Amino acid sequence: MADAPSGKVSQNRTVMIVLAYLWLLALVPLLVEKEDAEVQWHAKNGLVLTAAEFVLWIVLLILTMIPALGCVFALMNLVVWVGILVLHIVAIVKGVNGGRLVIPVLSEYTSKF
Repeated sequence: MADAPSGKVSQNRTVMIVLAYLWLLALVPLLVEKEDAEVQWHAKNGLVLTAAEFVLWIVLLILTMIPALGCVFALMNLVVWVGILVLHIVAIVKGVNGGRLVIPVLSEYTSKF
């Protein structure tokens, strides 16, 4: 768990952190709470996660079109999306409680923009 950077603390921090992990709604805290570094980190992390999920969705969509294995990949698609939903819930809970969910490869891109 990474330490929270110092800076201005938003009065709406809890709401903004929740929005940060609700896919494209992460743009709201990114654009509204520019002074709160912690909210900015969660918003960027949420957007990176959303981008990765979009790429995964495209890949799974293509794989489900394979005639012989389409049913297997369709079932795998369901399992993956339930896992993603759980990941978002865990990220929200950790963020609201003052922590950060650092996703090994994805969270490295959070600090790059």
